[in-house]
Amino acid sequence: MPEAPDIETAWIWLLERRREMRGAFDDALPPIAKAAYEQPALRRLFPFHTHGTLKFTRTAPPWGDPPPRNNSPFIVTGGPPYSVYRDGYRTLLGETSTAEDAVQVVVDHLPADLRRD
Repeated sequence: MPEAPDIETAWIWLLERRREMRGAFDDALPPIAKAAYEQPALRRLFPFHTHGTLKFTRTAPPWGDPPPRNNSPFIVTGGPPYSVYRDGYRTLLGETSTAEDAVQVVVDHLPADLRRD
């Protein structure tokens, strides 16, 4: 599946549920995507839906082979409750009852240079 060419396009495709975007089929994704887009810190990152999660990367593809390591927090989309992890699934950062709260957990655990407004 082709990826969006840049961060802005990725957000547009994700919010509009364009079939070109990963996750267009996932009915659990829209509330998380909308809540994430409301956060300026996340809007600067590339949203990446994969295997029932919404992840965020600093750059748009192509990422190379192998892709760069990404330890940013991510949300499991099957909620509520929503689980937020980091380091693969090794570190559970929190479980929340709303998409907005899950997104806030992600923002709170971003590296300091990504949290700036």
